[in-house]
Amino acid sequence: MSNIMTVSSLNTKIKSLLETTFMHILVEGEVSSVTYHNSGHVYFSIKDRDSSIKCVMFRSNANRMKFRLELGQHVVVNGSISVYTPRGEYQLLTVSVEPFGQGALALAYEQLKDKLQQKGYFDTSRKKAQPKYIKKLALVTASKSAGLQDMLKIIDKRWRLIEVVVIDTLVQGDRSAPQIAEALIYADTLGCDAIVVGRGGGSKEDLWAFNEEIVADAIFNLNTFVVSAVGHEVDIQISDFVADLRAPTPSASIEMILPDQNEVLYTLSEMQERYFRTIIQIVSNKEQSISALTEEFQRQSVSYKIAMVQKEFKNLEDEFRRVMEYKISQFETKISPLSYQLKENLDYALQVKAQSLGSIEQKMKLSDPKLKQKEGWGEVLLDRKRVALSSIKKDDRFTITDTETKLEVLCLNSKEI
Repeated sequence: MSNIMTVSSLNTKIKSLLETTFMHILVEGEVSSVTYHNSGHVYFSIKDRDSSIKCVMFRSNANRMKFRLELGQHVVVNGSISVYTPRGEYQLLTVSVEPFGQGALALAYEQLKDKLQQKGYFDTSRKKAQPKYIKKLALVTASKSAGLQDMLKIIDKRWRLIEVVVIDTLVQGDRSAPQIAEALIYADTLGCDAIVVGRGGGSKEDLWAFNEEIVADAIFNLNTFVVSAVGHEVDIQISDFVADLRAPTPSASIEMILPDQNEVLYTLSEMQERYFRTIIQIVSNKEQSISALTEEFQRQSVSYKIAMVQKEFKNLEDEFRRVMEYKISQFETKISPLSYQLKENLDYALQVKAQSLGSIEQKMKLSDPKLKQKEGWGEVLLDRKRVALSSIKKDDRFTITDTETKLEVLCLNSKEI
């Protein structure tokens, strides 16, 4: 009976044997239960087809886990066997857990991505519009990083009309994620038009801070337009999905949000030229409108109407004058021969009348007994016309009559007395 052991001594021996035999072991299994305690410890179980084992991970190790344990996950647990002697129970004291066949960071990335997508962090409808012209810009990054220098060079080259605030923060390591979140919250209070958060390239572990939920929460809650510019173009972080704009590199972020001053100057020059052309066209149109209105006003004014009537009257007067002058000229053309003919006719008629009158007078004289008895009375006829004796020329044949005698005479010589 000397070999009999107490329960406590047995459990103690088992504890010593198991804990010294199963140190730093790797166990593969499927997560069958999991509890995240308020203390920060994680209690879970893993199983295979035939059995299961309880596991515990204390807070210090749990804080270093990049992903969250979920039911049904196929994992590899790294730890050692621990025995709780008061109950005679053993469990796997876990140091770390890795997804089976998949990196822990990759799984943590997908888990957080799915979680945030379900919460609406990636919705395009909530993303803020990019400001066209940025006057104040916050750069959340390491103050001594090459990425910051690249951004400052692009700013100086591209757009100098800007105030730049550099907010220094860790961008890698376990303490970097909370610092980045605090820096973003601080930058949001500075009244900036935009915030760029990021760093240059590195390994997946170096860039992991931008895949932390605390950083995603800070970006989501910002009131300021934010750009995520982490690593190289092939590196896509959770911050890229949450931010309002994703840039492939830090330097590319500046090119994406700041205008090129040369292009702006060229645009301003074109706008100025268009402005001048427009003003000139407007002034020309207004001048034409004013000229048309002035002419219309003048046409409708009393003075203009009077002037038009006077002008019309003058035109009618000139036309009347021209017509009259033309008519008169036509009449003069006709009157001239008629006048000449009338003159001849009048001369002839007067001559005939004169002859007739002379004949009548002669007859009256001849019929007057007193005249017939008068001595010395005589009449000279040339071509049966009564003429003065002084008008007779040499060789003229004329007739001389008195009251008693009629002589036919030939003038042999003519001499004035």
